[in-house]
Amino acid sequence: MRDNLKFMDDLAKLAKAKDFARLAGVKDFARLAGGAAQSLGALRGQVKALVNGFLAEMDLVTRDEFERVEALAKKARERQVALEQRLAGLEKKLSPAKTRATKRTKK
Repeated sequence: MRDNLKFMDDLAKLAKAKDFARLAGVKDFARLAGGAAQSLGALRGQVKALVNGFLAEMDLVTRDEFERVEALAKKARERQVALEQRLAGLEKKLSPAKTRATKRTKK
């Protein structure tokens, strides 16, 4: 966090300078650029830690867990379709026999 403040101070100094000639030269600019890179790296690490903490609290599943459950669901759905087709075939076979049996009992 302190690096971020130093970077902002350096950036403010640069903004106050009427031109780059007031700066000591390339060394100041390099220091400013290095501070910016360092600050951005630190900021990126802080944001990543915050996001990871937030996601951990949300009790989300991992990609591997999701893919395993997805595969199980797909397999179960395929089995359900196969069983529905099998049941329809058995009902079709049973239907004509049932019709004949009801006609015989009505006579």
